[in-house]
Amino acid sequence: MNLEDVDLSDLAARIQRHIPPTEPPVGYLRGRSYFRDVIVHETGCSDLEAEELVDSLEMNGFLLFEGDPAERSRAESRWVVRPRE
Repeated sequence: MNLEDVDLSDLAARIQRHIPPTEPPVGYLRGRSYFRDVIVHETGCSDLEAEELVDSLEMNGFLLFEGDPAERSRAESRWVVRPRE
């Protein structure tokens, strides 16, 4: 799979369809793992490729963690998935 050819906005929308609207992923690492698993399911790519895609989605603003993973009290915050229309 060529990761540069992946439409990140489309991938974010595909991830969003898997998340119940009232239950966004909670926790930095749990959310990243959840997104990785959804990407593997949706694209058939490897876990490593999916991890790289999660990184790209986060760096480009499609995945936003509302807390601070370095602070214990904020590490249980929620994720927001923001596909661009």
